[in-house]
Amino acid sequence: LAKTSGKDFVQFAKAVGVSHPSIDVQVCKTHPASGNTKYGVYGATFEDSSTYTRTLRGAKGNASQSGTGTSPEYLKHFAERTLKDGKNWPTSTDTGSPRNDNAKKVAGDLTKLTPEEKTIVAGLLAKT
Repeated sequence: LAKTSGKDFVQFAKAVGVSHPSIDVQVCKTHPASGNTKYGVYGATFEDSSTYTRTLRGAKGNASQSGTGTSPEYLKHFAERTLKDGKNWPTSTDTGSPRNDNAKKVAGDLTKLTPEEKTIVAGLLAKT
């Protein structure tokens, strides 16, 4: 996945979201922080402010978020908000991010899919 361009990955994510929403919700799901009900929120930049947007796949929420992160976000949100303009792929712009962190985390999500879902994903990725 790291060799796939950000633009191509966004097209792939859109195709998954439109044609297979049941797969979309299994990939790039955000999580609440420990003891918190606020989910991570995807954005084009890392913000430590009221919105606390994150550029890393599987972002965790922050108790200080105001009015955001009331439900999980998924692959389509990650592609629309975090990867727009070709940024944050394959590496996020979070401070101190290791090389290809987003690509590796997305690949990890994809390995958890069923064999049938993996076949669908492989076909969609091949078309981009």
